[in-house]
Amino acid sequence: MSVLENINSPDDVKKLNINDKEILAKEIREKILDVVSKNGGHLASNLGVVELTIALHSVFNAPKDKIVWDVGHQTYVHKILTGRKEKMDSLRKLNGLAGFPKREESIYDTFNTGHSSTSISAAIGMARARDINKEDNQVIAVIGDGALTGGMALEALNDGGSSKTNFIIILNDNEMSISKNVGGISNFLSKIRSKRFYKKSNNSIKKVVSKIPWLGNKIIKLVQDIKYSIKKIFIPNMLFEDMGYTYLGPVDGHNIEKLENIFKIAKNIDGPKLIHVITKKGKGYEPAEKNPDRYHSTGPIDLATGKSKSAKKKDYSKVFGDKLIELANENPKIVAITAAMKDGTGLKEFSEKFKDRFFDVGIAEQHAITMAAGMSTDGIIPVVPIYASFYQRGYDQVIHDICMQNLHVVLCGDRAGIVGNDGETHQGIFDLSFFNIVPNLVIMAPKNFKELEDMLEFAINYDGPIYIRYPRGGEENIKIEKEDKIKLGKAEKLTDGEDYTIIAIGKMVQRAYEVSKKLLEEGIKVQVINARFLKPFDEENIINWIGDSKIITIEDNVVKGGLGSTVIETLKKHNKDNAIKTLGYPDEFVKQGTVQEIEKEYKLDEESITELIRRWSNYE
Repeated sequence: MSVLENINSPDDVKKLNINDKEILAKEIREKILDVVSKNGGHLASNLGVVELTIALHSVFNAPKDKIVWDVGHQTYVHKILTGRKEKMDSLRKLNGLAGFPKREESIYDTFNTGHSSTSISAAIGMARARDINKEDNQVIAVIGDGALTGGMALEALNDGGSSKTNFIIILNDNEMSISKNVGGISNFLSKIRSKRFYKKSNNSIKKVVSKIPWLGNKIIKLVQDIKYSIKKIFIPNMLFEDMGYTYLGPVDGHNIEKLENIFKIAKNIDGPKLIHVITKKGKGYEPAEKNPDRYHSTGPIDLATGKSKSAKKKDYSKVFGDKLIELANENPKIVAITAAMKDGTGLKEFSEKFKDRFFDVGIAEQHAITMAAGMSTDGIIPVVPIYASFYQRGYDQVIHDICMQNLHVVLCGDRAGIVGNDGETHQGIFDLSFFNIVPNLVIMAPKNFKELEDMLEFAINYDGPIYIRYPRGGEENIKIEKEDKIKLGKAEKLTDGEDYTIIAIGKMVQRAYEVSKKLLEEGIKVQVINARFLKPFDEENIINWIGDSKIITIEDNVVKGGLGSTVIETLKKHNKDNAIKTLGYPDEFVKQGTVQEIEKEYKLDEESITELIRRWSNYE
């Protein structure tokens, strides 16, 4: 009988001896590999925290003790150990288990996470609330070394270290975020990992002191001073202890016994503690160990080979990266900036070809955007591709540092709209709305690959702040022959039709085009307008084109503040009373599922849009 079969809660983990826990670790890895190979998901990060998670639930008493997982994509083991083992086959599926912690899903999930660098702040908040409520539980933040490159984590470290609040930070150091870590924090941790002499010296001093215990507290204080001095000598800039933390480690993150021992020690030390744990991303699965960035997040794979079950297709990120290389060959002022997403945003080849013009700043969107602003003041043209949902993290910088100064920075929102199985923290459905109100900012969205290339070229030559948003993945099947030249604030009419007008933007233009072709066969004449620009909006042409037709707007964004709202405002401004239906996402967070499932659920698929117009036509 397997050990995992009998694990239904953390209490069951606590009953196991160390040998059974090691068997459990092996079985959990097999379970994760089985689930991710079928469903896709975050593989390497979860394989790397198996022993760490088992040790956490062995020593701490969740849910009374609160564990906060930074980013949250490494919580599959946690979910298995906290009563969700039988539901793992539904992971990341519509109405199934989320791929990230969700408070509404389990009492063991203490805080919803999905974006990086938030765990320490949340944990300090919980610890201070505990103290106000006069409770006695432990609070633990588990944060990866990559997340420490985020400014919010450093702000929280600074506050927590000076607070004397009793809480624990577990620094899961695997030398990786998604791409390989960069910057001073990474270099600092490398020094700690490499200073074996320090650890040997520390152990030697303990042995000497243990032989003269009768000298009491004065000698213990002296030894602590000597220990700290050795750290200062052999580990330059002992950041964590200088900030006020009791530093413990480094400890092997795949040795359950050592992890449990150090956690027990930490529980009995007052004040803020930081435990430095060394893990290997992808542990136990050779393809993921060798290429952890490739297996950070993956679709379904063949376990025997590690290869994807679906063929790699050309996508928007690749088209963007290739076009940027072409433009950079012609213009030496073009640079590319990424926030730890080189591969995900299509910049890998650019980084190799233009080493001096590529900048990976780590998980630091705010810094990336303001750095781009600084470069722009001196005539450089920065191009900054960031996932659309991560642009939320740099919103103030876009407003204050770029748009207020009207600087020429090309902001690119990759994975805009619905991204699917990663769920509500990653759905990029707010960017059109929150950028729509920012003065000086031009907003564009391409209908296909060719239009993305044209828009990027336009943006490079435009003198001011500009945002291009495009979806995850590739084009839809339908190909549109018409490709008008990009002109600032000008829409494009793709088909004629006096009965209905569909105004669409971005990926939804192709859907609108397909709907119009289908309805034309039924005698319903539908005009399709590709808005291209949300801002400035082409009021003059669109008002002229719509005539008295009924209007449908379609967008891969929330309706409020987006295309639908803009069209309604335009109609009112021009005293037009056309009947209108606005299609997009409502004022709510959209959970996980495939893109197709989600679009069907919100009636944004081709069939639902076609049927809506049919019903509207029949009703009249």
